[in-house]
Amino acid sequence: MRADAVLIVSFGGPQGLDDIRPFLANVLRGRRVSPERVEEVAHHYELFGGVSPITELTMHQAQGLRQRLAAEGPALPVYVGMRNWHPYLADTLRQMYDDGVRHAIAFITSAFHSYSSCQQYRENVAAARAELRATRPGDIEITFVGSWFDHPGFIETNARHIETALRQLPPAEAAAARIVFTAHSIPVSMASTSRYREQLAEVSQKVAERVGRDWALVYQSRSGRPEDPWLEPDVCDFLRDARAEGVRAVVVCPIGFVCDHVEVLYDLDYEAAQVCRDLGIPMVRAASVNDDPLFVDMMADVVRRTLTRYPGRPLPLVALPKPEGVAPGGRPGGGPPPGVAGGQRPN
Repeated sequence: MRADAVLIVSFGGPQGLDDIRPFLANVLRGRRVSPERVEEVAHHYELFGGVSPITELTMHQAQGLRQRLAAEGPALPVYVGMRNWHPYLADTLRQMYDDGVRHAIAFITSAFHSYSSCQQYRENVAAARAELRATRPGDIEITFVGSWFDHPGFIETNARHIETALRQLPPAEAAAARIVFTAHSIPVSMASTSRYREQLAEVSQKVAERVGRDWALVYQSRSGRPEDPWLEPDVCDFLRDARAEGVRAVVVCPIGFVCDHVEVLYDLDYEAAQVCRDLGIPMVRAASVNDDPLFVDMMADVVRRTLTRYPGRPLPLVALPKPEGVAPGGRPGGGPPPGVAGGQRPN
């Protein structure tokens, strides 16, 4: 297929204390959320200086991908577009168009398939293209890369990060440590229309087999109404039960995420770590794949496979079924967006 550039699509995050509330207002997009709840979430960001590492890490991914494509071909520019903060998708597409890009390959920084983790980003790209057509005389055709959740490079990167984490424990504790994989919880109704749970379980098993460890898959950051069922168990609930079962140490691996960001930092490094301290369970958190060279190698491989898989034509955007109870804008359950209800936070 013809391609003039690569577009990495990510969530975005604030880059300083002054960005926090404008960023949250952007994520809220006019929804009714109490000022008290907004301030509670803002405080989570303030604990980390108002900076989400997702932007810097995504830029490093883009730079690494650009270097690999330049060295091994095809030499393509790599752009980054964010849903909720700078550089915004719409701004990035305008810059791409002004730079002469007319066909691009898009890499969404989410490995596992569900409406909120995959299709919603595709809809955001479609909306940005509509804005582009309103301000420019043409459009940019977008081809999304194929599925990569079970790519050997993704599995190996997570395995190596777990091994690094295990080395931070004393030998006896490392030998007994259980691997706890975490992913973002989603409504059960949404999970029933996708293979989100199944893909997470499949990859968790492959990574655990690679490191030769017992493992569990748990969830974090649920949102929405308390009465609505979401995927469980919650990571903190699981850790409390694990202590009662005699688990002696844990390595927590945020396999559902591509970059460390405030949701990972707060939910795991702050909340889950405090639970472990209270319970007397040694815990080490494995890094997300981030800009690990092995993961960036995988990104380049996925881009090249897309170029050869669809020769001469763009890949059409195929919509996933929208689960029941998804409000306009794609938020499950008609409730507030992530970060403002029930503990879920924007990135």
